[in-house]
Amino acid sequence: MTNDKSQKKKGVSLIILKKLRICKEREEIIGVFMCEGSEKVKYYNVKEILQQQMECGKIKPGDKIPSENQLSQQFHVSRHTIRKALAILEDEGWIVAEHGRGTFCLDHKRKKKVSKNIAVVTTYLSDYIFPRLIQGIDEVLTKNGYSIILKNTYNSRKNEELALQDIVTKEVDGLIIEPSKSAIFCQHIKQYKMLERLGIPYIFIQGSYPQMKEVASIVMDDVKGAYLLTKYLITLGHKKIAGIFKIDDMQGNNRHKGYVQALNEAGMIYNPDYVILYHTEDRRKKPKLEVKEWIEKNEGIDAIVCYNDQVAWDIMNQLKEMEIHVPSDISITGYDNSIPLEQEGIQLTTIAHPKEQLGQMAAQLILEKINDINDENSKVSRVIEPQIIIGNSCIDRTYRYRML
Repeated sequence: MTNDKSQKKKGVSLIILKKLRICKEREEIIGVFMCEGSEKVKYYNVKEILQQQMECGKIKPGDKIPSENQLSQQFHVSRHTIRKALAILEDEGWIVAEHGRGTFCLDHKRKKKVSKNIAVVTTYLSDYIFPRLIQGIDEVLTKNGYSIILKNTYNSRKNEELALQDIVTKEVDGLIIEPSKSAIFCQHIKQYKMLERLGIPYIFIQGSYPQMKEVASIVMDDVKGAYLLTKYLITLGHKKIAGIFKIDDMQGNNRHKGYVQALNEAGMIYNPDYVILYHTEDRRKKPKLEVKEWIEKNEGIDAIVCYNDQVAWDIMNQLKEMEIHVPSDISITGYDNSIPLEQEGIQLTTIAHPKEQLGQMAAQLILEKINDINDENSKVSRVIEPQIIIGNSCIDRTYRYRML
């Protein structure tokens, strides 16, 4: 029995030595070609050597890859060559670069394991619609034996990239993500490609990137939502309807489209001077400053369609400071039905946002993806129909205009 064990141990050692010898031989062969090869051959061969080291176990999952300077000295090539080799390895899912920490070897066989963890990335966590949205996700996932790994991006694409880099180093079975600034072309698509190579399914909520429309997503019909609000104001006799929209996400772009659609349908001229388009970074100042300018210039605006409820309340506060009354002077609409509290007796006319329902639908959809249920057999709706909620923030102006 002892001899059998020693023979078996000796056999395993020989296999390991053989693998290491093959790795060494490959490195030496490739090294010869690197001496006289073109730049393309050089960075490709560096990539091949490092990949072989990972396959042979010389570089193990979690190991830190040497710095560009160290690799440059080791392979006798430029840092530019090293950088290109590492970029290919990252694109192919062999390594991941973590900001401020370095570059690490990934366990590319990790996808075969079941972790019962789902990563959830939203633009915000603790305010507005997000607590109830996350509650809906958690409700479904918990019932199915899954746990949540939560991250938020503050609607920053850089933060989203860092979050994705961290997620691929963890044990997760799927990802639900709200894209940051979804109207702008995604510059970190390689992080999503890495998820695909690792076999980690993902879905978008509340928007998707222009070049990633094929990825499953759950969204509101925001074009129709803004259309309903604008049409409602038109039926109340408003003649100068302004709009405020965030343009770095798909929700804002689609709500702007719905606003324009309603004006065109009613034969009203779209006036760009009556529209404020702002980015995430401007959200606290630009809308209020430009509304103030409208009032000071006496533009005669009688209604404002706002991107969401938060913007609507900010504008109402600005108007209050200028002694402009809502709705008698200017009617206001919001979007999302996120703030149930009244402000001095004013309840916003808005669009209902099914926060928990959206979360539940997202959780159901990612579970379908994990279980390889294709779109044809999916039981989850992808578009949520908007419903208008009538408050008292708008007034009927038909009588007033008839009297003029």
